[in-house]
Amino acid sequence: MFRLVTLGLLAAALAAAPAAAQTKWDMPTPYGDGNFHTKNVRQFVEDVDKATSGQLKIVVHSGGALFKHPEIKKTVRQGVAPIGEILESIASNESPIYGVDSIPFLTASYADARKLYAAQKPFLEKKLAEDGLMLLYSVAWPSQGLYSKKEIKSLEDMSGLKFRTYNAATSRIAALIKAVPTQVEAPDIPTAFSTGRVESMFTSPSTGADSKAWDFLSHFHDLQGWQPRNIVFVNKAAFDKLTPGQQKALKDAAAAAEARGWTASEEEFTTKKKELADNGITVVKPAAALLDGLKEVGKQMTVEWEKSAGADGKALLDAYRK
Repeated sequence: MFRLVTLGLLAAALAAAPAAAQTKWDMPTPYGDGNFHTKNVRQFVEDVDKATSGQLKIVVHSGGALFKHPEIKKTVRQGVAPIGEILESIASNESPIYGVDSIPFLTASYADARKLYAAQKPFLEKKLAEDGLMLLYSVAWPSQGLYSKKEIKSLEDMSGLKFRTYNAATSRIAALIKAVPTQVEAPDIPTAFSTGRVESMFTSPSTGADSKAWDFLSHFHDLQGWQPRNIVFVNKAAFDKLTPGQQKALKDAAAAAEARGWTASEEEFTTKKKELADNGITVVKPAAALLDGLKEVGKQMTVEWEKSAGADGKALLDAYRK
C-alpha cells in the first residue's frame, strides 16, 4: 500500500513538473497585427517558445490592447508586464537619448540609421539600465514622409494646419513650422482625420497603409527624412529569474528579430509606397523649398538636442559623425 501511494505521488509530481516549470509573460505592444513590427514580435515569441520547448511563453497583446502606448515602458519598469515594445522616442521626455533617432534629416538612409543606432546603443542601454530594463532589440521604421490633403510646396503651406504629433520631436517640428499640434496614437489616426482633429502628419509609408490613409488624405511627400526606431526591452529582474538556457534563447531570438526586422523595414519602404499609390494616394517628390525648409528645421533641432543631451549627446553625435 505504501509503495502504491509513493508511486502515485511520484507520478503526480512528474505530471505537474512541466506546468510548474513554465514561465508566462504578457507583452504589450502599440501597433496592430498587420504592422510589420508586430509580425516581427510574433515571430520572435514563436522562436523563444520553440527554443525553450514551451518553458518561456510570451503572450503578445497588440494594438495597445493591454496597456496604451505611453504606459508600456512604465509597466515593464514596474514589472507589471515583464517585456514590451515602444516607439523609442515616446520616452524622450525622460531623456533626450531616447529621441535622437527622431531628429529630422539626421539620417537619410538605412545605412545612416544603422550607424546612428550603433553610436546610440551604449547610451541607450545605459539609460534603460537606470530603470531596471534591458534592451533586447531595435528596428527602424521606413523613412518618414509628409501626408496631406493637397501638395505642400513650402513650410509656409503648413502654417496653421492641424498637425498629428506622436512624440516630442514631431511636436517641436509643428512648433517650428507654425502648425497646430495634436497628439494622436497610430490606432486613432483614421478617427482623428475623419473628425477633423488633424489635417496632416509625418509618418512612414507603413503607418499610412496600415491606417488606410487614402480614405482621408490625398498626398504623400516622399521626404526620406528620418527613421525612428522601435525598441523591445525586458524587465531585468524578470530576465534574471530565467534559467541560463532561457536567457540565451531570449537573446538569440532577439538578435534574429533585429536582423529580420531591418530587412522587413527596407522591403516595406518600397511595397507600402506602392500600396499607397495603388489606392489613389499621389506620391510626390518634395519640392525643393519644402525639403530645404525642413532640413533647416532639422539642423536647428540637432543643435537643440545636443545641448539638452549634454556630454553623452556630444559623444553620441561625435561617434555617429566619424
